[in-house]
Amino acid sequence: MLKQRLGTVALLFWSGAALAQDAEVGAELYRSHCATCHGIEATGQGPMAGVLVIKPVDLTKLTANNNGEFPTARVAARIDGRDPLVSHGSPMPVYGHFFEGQDTAIKAPSGQPIMTSLPIADLVAYLKSIQEG
Repeated sequence: MLKQRLGTVALLFWSGAALAQDAEVGAELYRSHCATCHGIEATGQGPMAGVLVIKPVDLTKLTANNNGEFPTARVAARIDGRDPLVSHGSPMPVYGHFFEGQDTAIKAPSGQPIMTSLPIADLVAYLKSIQEG
């Protein structure tokens, strides 16, 4: 009986976390924190791109460049700083501290839950929504 209740609680938690992602909120966060380097269209052509040693990637091609699977875990880890990226002699700006709190989980393609904050989950949902076929 206890296992069944725990399973129900886990299912409710997981389904709630999956529904919590909001690509529209993520789009607003993207415009505020990412577009300066990656561009409004997310193609890597932002106004700061010209001064960076390593050019920003085209965020619309993350799925295409990952064998057709959106790299959920890698994207979340780049944003929150768990997977730092050197872009202009220093790490890519890490916005994880702006997005702290409101812990939630997002699901990797493997089904594995990835703990992150709700704003990062929203940003990941937005980036997933803009992938080119």
